[in-house]
Amino acid sequence: MFAVIKTGGKQYRVNANDVLTIEKLEADAGATIEFTEILIVGEGETATIGAPFVAGAKVTAEVVEQMRGKKVIAFKKRRRQNSKRSRGHRQHHTVVRITDIVAA
Repeated sequence: MFAVIKTGGKQYRVNANDVLTIEKLEADAGATIEFTEILIVGEGETATIGAPFVAGAKVTAEVVEQMRGKKVIAFKKRRRQNSKRSRGHRQHHTVVRITDIVAA
């Protein structure tokens, strides 16, 4: 059984025991979280498509760790002006393991 969940402004297709890296959620490692914004849930031809969400469906996940992504460098240079700026950014991520998918 698979599900399509929405979190952090993105959509993810998940199965049981999948490990995902998603936008940061406020939870400690080892905590259990539930995703209730389920867009599609089911198996093959019998999948239920929500409008916009499937009522009563939920996906349970366990937080594996909180981490930060690789550094992204934003470098701006203005030619012939002796002007340049370098700025780095590291995005916060949460690694989760999908434990259970419950259809309505």
